[in-house]
Amino acid sequence: MMERIRAVAFVATLLLVVMAMADGQTICNMPVSALMECKPAVTPPKPPPPTPSCCSSLSHADMRCLCSYKNSNLLPSLGIDPKLAMQLPTICKLPHPAKC
Repeated sequence: MMERIRAVAFVATLLLVVMAMADGQTICNMPVSALMECKPAVTPPKPPPPTPSCCSSLSHADMRCLCSYKNSNLLPSLGIDPKLAMQLPTICKLPHPAKC
């Protein structure tokens, strides 16, 4: 179950970076600007905790949609640690997502 949560967070972060420049766009029911709120929390070496805004936005995201991006190799190439991204739902105290 923890792996599913991590996959969802990983996907959310991937989408954050890919669409960061697209104002007004939403990805998996999450505005790109909201995804940007999560980026510092998944960027090494010393990430801060996710902001309340990040957690709130992630709580409204379509987790199944986010799971569809879980195997992308883009995150590491953008300086995002997939392990940190996959921890976001747990840190944000979100319910477990559907199977990824």
